Amino acid sequence: MSRTALITGAAGGIGRAVAARFVADGHRVVGVDLTDPELPGATYCRADVTDGAEVAAAVRAAVAEGSVDVLVTCAGVTDGKPLHRTTTEEWEAVLRANLGSVYLCVREVLPGMIAVGSGTVVTVGSVLHRTAAPGLPAYAAAKGAIAALTRQLAVDYGQYGISFVTVSPGWVRTPATESRLDGAEDLERLRHSNPLRVLGGPEQIADAVAYAAGPGAALLTGSELVLDAGASVVSPASLLRDAHRRRMGLPPL
Repeated sequence: MSRTALITGAAGGIGRAVAARFVADGHRVVGVDLTDPELPGATYCRADVTDGAEVAAAVRAAVAEGSVDVLVTCAGVTDGKPLHRTTTEEWEAVLRANLGSVYLCVREVLPGMIAVGSGTVVTVGSVLHRTAAPGLPAYAAAKGAIAALTRQLAVDYGQYGISFVTVSPGWVRTPATESRLDGAEDLERLRHSNPLRVLGGPEQIADAVAYAAGPGAALLTGSELVLDAGASVVSPASLLRDAHRRRMGLPPL
């Protein structure tokens, strides 16, 4: 059954893959981002998801042919630095981009979902609220809050037939990830930093989002799908060499 999906951060690696997957599945897709990448079959709305008025306009564009059936919040930034070097403005900017944008988008689509008695919201989190990495306190705090907010919304709005799921990726091979690595050697070592010895791609995250928003997940709500190939359940000491940890900016063990 064709549905209308609103996807934020749709120009990025994961967001674009999610948009492409929903188009391939026959859904009407409205992608929201600061840029307008070309994706056949999707409509794009240029908007800043930290601005309430622009979010409202994007949702109006999405519901031009009906209600928003699925919201996927992929927008966010990974900027950060140690807490004692983080200014108030930097802290608030990261929280606005990662957490405030979720609040604004969910708030805007909820009335329509309540009116029709159905809907799915998939929030994209991160395993970094489960296992920390140096220099990302605001990012980790925002992603942890997203998981908590998703659980809360599942309780508050389940009575209206609306489900809420968090998808939390680990390392995913995107341009942003590769920009932080030192070539093929780092990529290979990163593959060996988890029990499955793999490095996932955006399409695999999109597969999980499609499942969470699909009929096979009818009983799934308030849950978190962790997609890190098991990295968060294994001690890094058993997998990462000191030289790799230094290149990644990680502290010595």
